[in-house]
Amino acid sequence: MPQNVGFNDRLLRILLAAVVASVLLTRGFSGPVLLAWMVAPLVLLLTGATGFSPIYAVLGLSTHHPPLQK
Repeated sequence: MPQNVGFNDRLLRILLAAVVASVLLTRGFSGPVLLAWMVAPLVLLLTGATGFSPIYAVLGLSTHHPPLQK
């Protein structure tokens, strides 16, 4: 899969996933509610870690810019 998520976007997704997951886990959510809401941070973490977003691919978007050649 070609990368379509740039460095800053990836970093923001991973940090946001950590914040959302920690809030969900420390605010007393449990059971099906917790599982349903944990999908969002999981998706953010996966797209941040892999650098590929299926939604960006469908929409033809990309924040990834290959390094400049010297």
